[in-house]
Amino acid sequence: MSQEKNEYLKKTPYRIKRYYAYVLATIVALVVPFIKIDGNHIFLLSFDKKQLHLLGVAFDMQELYLMPFLLMLLFLGIFAATSIGGRAWCGWACPQTIFRVIYRDLIETKLLGLRRIKNKQKEPNWRKAENASKRLLAILIWSVLALVAAADFLWYFVPPEDFFAYLQNPMDHMFLIGFVLAIAAFLIYDVIFLKEDFCVYVCPYSRVQSVLYDNNTYQAIYSTNRGGNIYNDKNDKVIFKQKDLPDEKNECTTCEACVTVCPTHIDIRKGLQLECINCLECVDACTTVMGKLGKPSLVQWSSTNEIKHNNETKIVRKSTIMYTVALLVVVALLFIMGGKKEHMLLNINKTTELYKIKEDNEVANNFLFLFQNTDSKRHTYDLEVVGNDDIVIERFKPFSLAPNKLRKKVVVLSTKKRLVTDNSKDTPITITIRAFAKDDPKKISVIREAVFIYPRADKFK
Repeated sequence: MSQEKNEYLKKTPYRIKRYYAYVLATIVALVVPFIKIDGNHIFLLSFDKKQLHLLGVAFDMQELYLMPFLLMLLFLGIFAATSIGGRAWCGWACPQTIFRVIYRDLIETKLLGLRRIKNKQKEPNWRKAENASKRLLAILIWSVLALVAAADFLWYFVPPEDFFAYLQNPMDHMFLIGFVLAIAAFLIYDVIFLKEDFCVYVCPYSRVQSVLYDNNTYQAIYSTNRGGNIYNDKNDKVIFKQKDLPDEKNECTTCEACVTVCPTHIDIRKGLQLECINCLECVDACTTVMGKLGKPSLVQWSSTNEIKHNNETKIVRKSTIMYTVALLVVVALLFIMGGKKEHMLLNINKTTELYKIKEDNEVANNFLFLFQNTDSKRHTYDLEVVGNDDIVIERFKPFSLAPNKLRKKVVVLSTKKRLVTDNSKDTPITITIRAFAKDDPKKISVIREAVFIYPRADKFK
C-alpha cells in the first residue's frame, strides 16, 4: 500500500506545472514587444503609424487584407484547442487567470499569509486590523503590477521605443497616459473585486465551450463509476451521498477538498459546468487525498470516453481533422497573401487640369503621385512608362525617401506625336507606369495604370 501511495503522491501537481506555464507566458508577453526583425516588430498593430507588423514584416493600412485571416486563425485556433483540451486556455494561459493567481496565491497567500492555497472559498476576516492593513498592502503591490501589465498591453499598439519617448513629455501625451491608467484601474477592480466572476459572467468563452466539447475532450472530470453521483434534495441542498453505487464500492470520502480548492466555487462532482476553467486544482486536491489511500484520484484530467466508458481517448477524430485542415488552409492563405507585400506604395491621381497644349502641339498631362516607402530602409525612387514610347516623362527627378515616409510629387507626362485624330471628343489613353527603387529594382517595383487625356483634333493649331 505504501508503494502505491508514494506512486500517486510523487507526481508533480498540476498547480506547479501551471506556475511554469504562467512564468513562460509572462516572459513571452513582456519580451515580444521588444523583439525586432529588420527594424520591424514581431507583432504590432500601430494605429499611430497605421501599420501592422507581423513576424518582422510591416504592412500598411492599405495592406490590411491580412486581418481577416489573422482573425480566422485566432478563432479556429481557439475552437480547435477547446475541442481537444477544453478550457485549457482559461486555466493555463489566460491573463485573467494569471493575474488572479499572482494576486491571490502569490501576494495574499505566500507573501502576506492571508489565505491558504488549498482553500479558496474562505475569505479572510477583513474586520481585523492586521488583515485590513495586509489587504491594503496587497492592493498597493498589485497596483504597481497592474501598471506594468497595462503598459505591456499598450506595447502591442504603441511600440516600446515610442512609448518611453512619449513618457518623457507627459503633458503632450495625456491621452496615452490616461489610457494606461484606465487599463490599470480596470485590472485593479477586476482582479481584486470582480475576481473569477469575470470568467463566470463576463467572458463569452464560457458560453460557447459546451458546444465545442465532445466525449474525447480533455477536461477535469469526476469518475462516477468509482465515486457515484451527488444530487440535491427538494430544498436544493446538496446531499453528499453517492447513489448508483453500493456503499462498499463507493470510493469518495466526501472530504470536499475538490470543492474548497475551486477558484470558481463549483463542485466538480456535479459534472461539466460552464464555470470550470480547467485549472485542475480539484485534480491536485483529490490526488492528495486519494493518494494517501493508495488510490488514483477520482477527479482526473481526462475525457468522458476514458473515465465513464472505459474507452481510449481519441485525439485524431473528425472534429480535430476538420480543424487541422481549416487551420492549414488559413495559414497557407496567410503566407500567400503575406508574400504579396509591397515594399512601396504608389497612388496616382490627375490634377484638376485635364491637359495642356503647348507649342508645337505638344500635349502634357499633370499627375499627382503619392509615394510611400513601406520598407525598413531608405530608397531612391525612379519612374518609367512601360510599353508606350510615344508618351514620355517630362518632369520628374529621382528622389530619396526614408522608411515609413510619404512624399507627393507632381509628374508631367507629355507627347509630341499625333496620337488621335478624332474631332468629336477628347480621347483617354491608358498607360502603364512602373515605379521602382534604383538601388533594388527587382525587389521594389510597382506597376500602376494612369489615364492620359489626349485632346480632340480641332483644338490643335
